[in-house]
Amino acid sequence: MFNKVLIANRGEIAVRIIRACRELGVRTVAVFSEADRGALHAQIADEAVCIGPAATKDSYLNVKSILAACELTGANAVHPGFGFLSENAAFARNCEKCGVTFIGPSAESMEMMGDKATAKQTMREAGVPVVPGSDGVVKTPEEAKKIAGEIGYPVMIKASAGGGGRGIRLVNTEADLESAMVSAQQEALSFFANDEVYLEKFIVNPRHVEIQILADAYGNVVHLGERDCSMQRRNQKVLEESPCPVLPEETRLKMGEAAVRAAQACRYKNAGTIEFLLAEDGQFYFMEMNTRIQVEHPVTEMVTGVDLVRWQLLVAAGERLPFTQKDIKLTGHAIECRINAENPLYNFRPSPGKITALHMPGGPGIRIDSAVYQGFTISPYYDSMIAKLIAYAPTRDEAIRKMKWALAEFLVEGVDTNIDFQLDLLRDKNFETARYDIGYLGRKLAAQKKSES
Repeated sequence: MFNKVLIANRGEIAVRIIRACRELGVRTVAVFSEADRGALHAQIADEAVCIGPAATKDSYLNVKSILAACELTGANAVHPGFGFLSENAAFARNCEKCGVTFIGPSAESMEMMGDKATAKQTMREAGVPVVPGSDGVVKTPEEAKKIAGEIGYPVMIKASAGGGGRGIRLVNTEADLESAMVSAQQEALSFFANDEVYLEKFIVNPRHVEIQILADAYGNVVHLGERDCSMQRRNQKVLEESPCPVLPEETRLKMGEAAVRAAQACRYKNAGTIEFLLAEDGQFYFMEMNTRIQVEHPVTEMVTGVDLVRWQLLVAAGERLPFTQKDIKLTGHAIECRINAENPLYNFRPSPGKITALHMPGGPGIRIDSAVYQGFTISPYYDSMIAKLIAYAPTRDEAIRKMKWALAEFLVEGVDTNIDFQLDLLRDKNFETARYDIGYLGRKLAAQKKSES
C-alpha cells in the first residue's frame, strides 16, 4: 500500500478520498488554490499545499504544481477524483515518469476511451452495440450530410474529445447541419483544444443507463450493476438512482456483460463507467466510457456494499479483486440528489456566497457526501455543489419517501439552493412511476416557462 496519497482535486470528492485513505492507514496530502484556503479537504488532510491562484488553469489543472507538491511532500501516489485532470492521459504519463502512481486507468486506456470516435470503433470490435453513425471523425459538412442522409435525421454532432455536455448539437434537418457542425467545432476547440467531431443517430426519448465496472491489474473485471441517470438538464445530471426501475433482468444481464467486454477491450484497470442509451424498444447502445470515479458512485456503493474509492486505492496498489461477478448482488434502492448553490427560478443561476446557517439531514439510510460547513464560502471559481444527498431503502417507493423528508429537513441559508426544485422532482408523478427519459426534465421546464409567460 502507498505511504502517502496526494489528492489532485477539491470539494466533496477530495474529502471522500481522504476518508478512504484514513481507513487504510494511508497519509494524505491535499492541494488547494488560494481561493480554497478555508476548504474542508485542506483542513482534514495530513498535509496541505497551496498550488496556485483561484483560476483552475493555474491550480487544479496545473500539472507542474501538482507534481511539485508530490515531490515536496514525498507522496508516492495521486488520486485525481473526477473532473480536472482525472481523464488527462498526459497527466497520468507525467505521474509515471516521476515515479508516482496514478490511481486510475493507464494513459493508453484513457486515450482509447477519451477519443469518442476511437472508443466507438473499439466497442464495435468488442461486440458492444453502438449508435449508428460515422465510423470516426467527420471532417467536412459534405461528409456529415452524406452520413446523416444514410442513417436518417435527427442526428447528433458530438465533440470527439468532449464531455460535460460541451460540443454537442442536435440537428433535425439538413439545412441546419453545417451551422451546427461549425458551432460544435468552435465550442470543442474552446473547451478541449480539439475541434474534431463525429456524428451519430439521435435516439428519440432514450434513458441514460450506466454500468459501473471495477477491474484489477490481473485481468479480473466485474460490473456492479447499473445507475439510471436520465433526469438531466442540458446534458447535466440532476438526480440518479440504482437500480434502473424499468430495466428488465434479461437486459440488465446483457448490458452488464457488454460493459465487461468494453472494459476488457481497452485493457482497463481501476474503476470506470460505461454509459448506454436505452431506447424505447429496449435496445441499448454504447454512448461513452468515463475513465474515472463518477459523481454518482455513492448509489452503487449503497446497493452493492462495495466501497469503490477504497478499491480504487487497493487496485492501484496491486491488490487483486477478491470477489467475482457471482458475488455482486444489488439489494434495495438508492437515490442521489445533487444539492447545488443555484437559483432554479433564474435559469439555475449560480449563487456563490457565505453559508450562514446549515443543517443536514440524517437517520438510517441517509448519506451525505459534502465538503461545506457553516461559515463556508461557495466560490464563484468552481462548481456550486453543496452536497450529494443519498437515500437508501429496501424498495424504490420507500427510498423516494425517505428522500422527500430528507430534502425537507435540509436547511441552507446565505445562498440560494435547488433543494425545493429537487423536492418538486421527487413529487412529480412521472418520476414516481418511473416514466421519464433524458429529455423529460427539459420538456417539463420549458412547459413551466411557457405557462408563466
